[in-house]
Amino acid sequence: MIKKIAVVGLGKVGSLVAILLNKSFDVHGFDSHLNSETYAFQTSQINISDQQSTLNQLSEFDAVVSCLPYKYNIIIAKVAHQLGLHYFDLTEDIKTSVEIKKLSETSKGVMAPQCGLAPGYIGIVGYDLVKKFDKLRDVELRVGALPRYPNGLLGYSFNWSPAGVINEYIEDAEVITNGKRKFVSSMMGLETINIEGREYEAFYTSGGLGTLCKTLDGKVDTLNYKTIRYPGHARLMRFLITELILKDKKDVLEEILTIAKPPVKEDMVHVYAAVEGWQGDKLFREEFFQTYLPQTIDGKEFRAISWTTASSVCSVVELVHKGKTAAKGYLKQEDINLKDFLSTTYGQYYKNQM
Repeated sequence: MIKKIAVVGLGKVGSLVAILLNKSFDVHGFDSHLNSETYAFQTSQINISDQQSTLNQLSEFDAVVSCLPYKYNIIIAKVAHQLGLHYFDLTEDIKTSVEIKKLSETSKGVMAPQCGLAPGYIGIVGYDLVKKFDKLRDVELRVGALPRYPNGLLGYSFNWSPAGVINEYIEDAEVITNGKRKFVSSMMGLETINIEGREYEAFYTSGGLGTLCKTLDGKVDTLNYKTIRYPGHARLMRFLITELILKDKKDVLEEILTIAKPPVKEDMVHVYAAVEGWQGDKLFREEFFQTYLPQTIDGKEFRAISWTTASSVCSVVELVHKGKTAAKGYLKQEDINLKDFLSTTYGQYYKNQM
């Protein structure tokens, strides 16, 4: 049972996570810099570089949700592990997830990283299709969080953490090709796709598959995740990251992109999954596609990327609370049943637009 939850990081997504969870749990929000906004839950300042202070502040809770930038998640995960708390985060960073997996081997609670949109919801959707097959051939997962009305050559707005996006573009992506697990360079594997008459491009990015490569190792010929963008985006980002060598100056790149491409209110999230394989002795292809738009919650409109990410992690928290998952150890997204996910208090936000 989960009663008291600490949400660490009250940014665009973190604040919504806390707002949603506060409907069902006793929530306390923490951030290094508290703004003047008033919430229906208590808030406190936290300094995660002070380990003892962080341990003291989080010791009274049953679970902690980290909504911090990827590089700080492991700090909160270690605190949760030491205190025996359930742990959840939104990270796409593979190295962080590997470290959390090691912690989970001796954890007293559930350790559930990668509970956002991708990795997260897309893995739940994709594995729901996988379960319909007796034998697999290909699994393709695609997600794009985009401005509805793109401007400029990049055709992008940073509604999501610029640091997280840059990390996805720079770190290698894990795939299965010709039945073999391997790592490939992100921003490669460029393909053109058409969604409802509009042309997009898609390319490899890091972390989107979560643990699926390990889960499906030896069971599928091809497995990959690609990010959807407007045409030309990959070429320009490769120019910045590789040719201008800004991969070695992530802080500079983040500052440039934050100033150049601020957030927009009108965004959309494309979620596409396709699985090919055999059902009995017949070859089939099963597909899932949905576009999610901004949604009004408690009288306030939230961007599509914000509510899809926030409601995803909140749904996982509820499933752990209700005993629909293992009670401790590492929780993979593919272990979560899509029907159960959509039946949660927070899964309704997905169902509203399906």
